[in-house]
Amino acid sequence: METLIFEVGMALALITLTGLLSAKLRFSVIPFYILIGMAVGPHAPHFWIIDLRFIESSSFIEFMGRLGILFLLFYLGLEFSVKRLLKSGKAIIVGGSFYVALNFLSGLLLGWIGDLPIKETLVVCGIMTSSSTAIVAKVLVDLKRTANPETEIIMGMIMFDDLFIAVHISILTGLILSGASSFWSVLLISLTALAFIVVFLFIGRKIIKYIDFALNIKSSELFLLMIMTLLFLVAGFSETLHVAEAIGALMIGLVLGESRHVKRIEQQVLPFRDFFGALFFFSFGLTIEPSSLGGAVGMTLIAVILTLIGNFGAGMLAGRISGITPKASLNVGFTLVSRGEFSIIMANIGKAGGLMASIQSFAVLYVLILAVLGPLLTKESKWIYQSFEQLRKRLRRSRG
Repeated sequence: METLIFEVGMALALITLTGLLSAKLRFSVIPFYILIGMAVGPHAPHFWIIDLRFIESSSFIEFMGRLGILFLLFYLGLEFSVKRLLKSGKAIIVGGSFYVALNFLSGLLLGWIGDLPIKETLVVCGIMTSSSTAIVAKVLVDLKRTANPETEIIMGMIMFDDLFIAVHISILTGLILSGASSFWSVLLISLTALAFIVVFLFIGRKIIKYIDFALNIKSSELFLLMIMTLLFLVAGFSETLHVAEAIGALMIGLVLGESRHVKRIEQQVLPFRDFFGALFFFSFGLTIEPSSLGGAVGMTLIAVILTLIGNFGAGMLAGRISGITPKASLNVGFTLVSRGEFSIIMANIGKAGGLMASIQSFAVLYVLILAVLGPLLTKESKWIYQSFEQLRKRLRRSRG
């Protein structure tokens, strides 16, 4: 353990350099973090104390990546509002339901085509259903589309999708990580997870005023310590109930999202989310052997095509219900194409449960392709729409 700190420093240096590169190229940083993690690891060279295999520090980096999941889900909970989702209108509820259903069915179809066992199929369904909130939000800001009429629909559908993913993670946890084998034991654990979510939210709403009173302190140090205490205790307790620790982090985030101190909490937690989140994607890349990716290419390409079709359909339906233009509706579908943090979380659940290694390879290729393709499609949506229109007019003329 003599070089532990130095290895962590090297990991951070690599992450920083790739972050600077992605900023220079104006691309999502998530695929860059995964790629640099894949580029090093057990197959990488080493010289003197410069050991890119990260042998001594791999378990520590993995633990910090685990913390990244907690902060990602906790911050999501702070920004999520079930009340706002329910008030957002029919377009978001119907469009969001259609979006989730199409992508989930695409996962079932892919599992059937690949002859995957039921557990692996359900993980694939989660990977394909979970759009990347981080990438979508960044793309909307970068392209200056936050004030566009379709943006509210996009964020509402993202919120609906996140709500579904929270439930799906809890069910997967009961099915894969608990060690349960019979249908009734899996059902019991899954119901326990869902009951935990409902009861925790109910109690949280009742005691939020007392939490607000406790957080009414000037000291930034004590304020942060109290937030971290709540986060880790709730996440750790949820794990003892066979509920994913990430769900516990999401739940306490949802509760504190109703606090009058929510802006201060977000400000304090944001640096931790960014720091440990970067380590999460890097640590995921470390676990991937690049030579193993070849076997997942066919499955990934089919998944990408199914996702593009499903997102296009969901975007057009949501747009038609809300009354926005076809061009804006196309923006909805394309913006939601990106996959990222939640797909990786799903893949990690499969890895922790000892499922097929090919699921990890599939998740890597799928996320890398869509994390790059999503922002590109969104940026060029105007040109794509105009091309479609020109093609449609030519077809009409040829028929006439």
